[in-house]
Amino acid sequence: MTQSISQVYHANYGFGDPASGLVQVSLFIGEAVGLPLVSRKTPITNAPPNATRLSRACRSQKLVSRSVFRPAYWVSRASFPHVHWMVPTVGLAFVGFAIMVIITAVDMYITDSYEKYAGSAIAAVALGENLFAAWLPLAAKSMYTTLGFQWASSLLAFVAVVLTMAPVVLWWKGEVIRGKSRFIKEAKGG
Repeated sequence: MTQSISQVYHANYGFGDPASGLVQVSLFIGEAVGLPLVSRKTPITNAPPNATRLSRACRSQKLVSRSVFRPAYWVSRASFPHVHWMVPTVGLAFVGFAIMVIITAVDMYITDSYEKYAGSAIAAVALGENLFAAWLPLAAKSMYTTLGFQWASSLLAFVAVVLTMAPVVLWWKGEVIRGKSRFIKEAKGG
């Protein structure tokens, strides 16, 4: 979605490159608000090991999925010249919030789970994220040109909703996943 910001704001609102680049500050603002929410540990009774890091993301999963889907869908449906430019910009701030909550929670969970192999585990996650981030911009321009601003952003919103389930899946099946990892067994001395 961030690759489309300059296209959308240039075509719909007449923004130049510097002005459309400044719109991305709204993503940063959302991320800055989301980071303190997930970076604190919250004690939970009867929680699976290492799930403390996921607790805020899981408890706020509805909020997070709504923070991704609704604003992303909001951004997609507000991408019309007759809609004020602040409407999709505020939606981008909520998208930034959700991105930060989910990525930080999953990264902290992986760090806690893999202990002495945490650097390698985080590197593997970063590789996956960066591969996705590298290929999406290659498709973004043609996707937004072919589908239009509204449908291309809607498609990304639907994909984002599926990805918001990562903390819930780790909370639900994390023990099974950790049990199959030989690296975790070795890190725990077992």
